[in-house]
Amino acid sequence: MSEKLTMGAVAYASKVVTIWEGFKGYFAANGLDFDYVLYSNYERQVEAQFAGEVQLAWNSPLAWLRAERMAAARGVSDQVKAIAMRDADQDLTSVILVRADSGIRSVADLAGKRIGVGAIDSPQATLIPLQWLREQGVDTASLQIVRNEVLAGKHGDHIGGERDAARALAAGEVDAACIIDGNHLLFTKEGTLPPGRVEVLARTAPYDHCNFTTSPGAPAALIDRFVTLLLGMSYDDPQVRPLLDLEGLRAWRPGRVSGYPLLDRAVTASGFYDAAGAVKADGYRY
Repeated sequence: MSEKLTMGAVAYASKVVTIWEGFKGYFAANGLDFDYVLYSNYERQVEAQFAGEVQLAWNSPLAWLRAERMAAARGVSDQVKAIAMRDADQDLTSVILVRADSGIRSVADLAGKRIGVGAIDSPQATLIPLQWLREQGVDTASLQIVRNEVLAGKHGDHIGGERDAARALAAGEVDAACIIDGNHLLFTKEGTLPPGRVEVLARTAPYDHCNFTTSPGAPAALIDRFVTLLLGMSYDDPQVRPLLDLEGLRAWRPGRVSGYPLLDRAVTASGFYDAAGAVKADGYRY
């Protein structure tokens, strides 16, 4: 058994190096030989998990669903688990925004309208809100979907596409925009969305975001030690707090999968992945 635990992470921003170098130092100081490998996109990262390149991955919710489907198809579901996640990854919602003077008062009024979304692979700004609309009885085929393709392959782990959707809404280029609730607050604060001119038409059901996913054959003892150290990190510890701040959390939580069914239905309805985890999304170039 290897004595080093190697994790995969996606380089969605330059701060990723700072984050994982910091965690590497923390784990080393606590007796865990830890390293990480950066990938340019989540599709490559999940494939690396099943190729034995990494024993653990920091996965987006979409990457988790792909790993889960691949594991089921290969008979290794018992080895591919969501073992930990941030407190900030739980019970999130996305919002559908419209201009206050638009006259759009219900989701039924969106029929035939221009809807700004994020990148094709964004759970929070594309897949989840569109699926939520389907489940409210909206014929999404009637919508004029305007995608904002920023950093494809990163699964929405950035705010570029969502900010572009918000700007398009403010400029009147689209009739509605789908973004995660936290970015609604951010874009209002920074002035991208003028206060009082944009309102929330609807809010999706809650869902969860990223998690640490084990790879097939991951060494149980090292994974257990990793989880123990991770969950033991305290925001009150001045040496730990900067790392948690960089990763946008106050506490790590045990992994759970109860927050992924809405996205799973979106993946199935849109044909993003097939049942075995093969990428089928039309026009997806990662």
